[in-house]
Amino acid sequence: MSDFNELAERAWRVRRLYAELETRNHGRAWTREEVALGFVGDVGDLAKLVQAMEGVRAIPEARTKLAHELADCLWSVMTLARLYDVDLKAAFETTMDELERGIEARLGAGP
Repeated sequence: MSDFNELAERAWRVRRLYAELETRNHGRAWTREEVALGFVGDVGDLAKLVQAMEGVRAIPEARTKLAHELADCLWSVMTLARLYDVDLKAAFETTMDELERGIEARLGAGP
């Protein structure tokens, strides 16, 4: 299995391919804002697939599509992190540490 940095580099290679395709088709690559808007669309698709998994929507092959959409969302997050020069691995580790400490403190405090 690839480590996080390898996954992030692969995501960036795919972004560069998209930029090349966007330039060929539309004369320019998407801006950072447009990449973020694409992510919002992916999150909407993900929400619909979650509804399908819970029986609220009828979407054929929902499980397969859910896996694809989760991967799309991860790609978007990795791409946005690169576009904004965020060390996503470090930010994730720091955020998880903060969340764990906060939740553990609340659990230790009782109801």
